[in-house]
Amino acid sequence: MNNPVPPVDLETEASLLAAPSEDYMSARQLAFFRRRLLGEEQALLAAVKETAGHLQQAETSSDWSDRASTEEEHTLELRVRDRERKLLQKIREALRRIDDGSYGWCEETGEAIGLARLLARPTAALCLEAQERREQTKRRFA
Repeated sequence: MNNPVPPVDLETEASLLAAPSEDYMSARQLAFFRRRLLGEEQALLAAVKETAGHLQQAETSSDWSDRASTEEEHTLELRVRDRERKLLQKIREALRRIDDGSYGWCEETGEAIGLARLLARPTAALCLEAQERREQTKRRFA
C-alpha cells in the first residue's frame, strides 16, 4: 500500500503569534501570508466579475426615478470596485515582496513590521511608527 502524504502543518494566527522572534518571516510564515494574500486576491477578482456581470445586465427604464436609482447604485458599485482595484494592486505588491524577500520589513526603516500588524493588514509595507509619521506628514501638508 502507498503511504499517504501527511497533511501539511499549516500555520494559524495563534501559532504565528506564539512563534519565537527568530522565526520572524520564516518560510512557514511567508507561506501563511502568501496563502492569505492569494485568497484575498481571488475574492476581489470574483467580486470584479460579479460587478461586470451586474453592470452588463442593467436594464434601462423609462421611469426617471428608476433610472436615477440605478445610476446611483452603479456609481456606488464602481467606487467600491475602484477601492478594491487599489487593494488588489497592494496585494500584488505584497506578493512581490514575499518573492523578493522584503515582505515583513519596513520599506522606510528596515525594521520588522510585526506579525500583529501583518495579520491585521497583510499588505502593510511600513511599520506602525513609519506609517504614523507618513500620515502626520500628509495631514500637515495636504
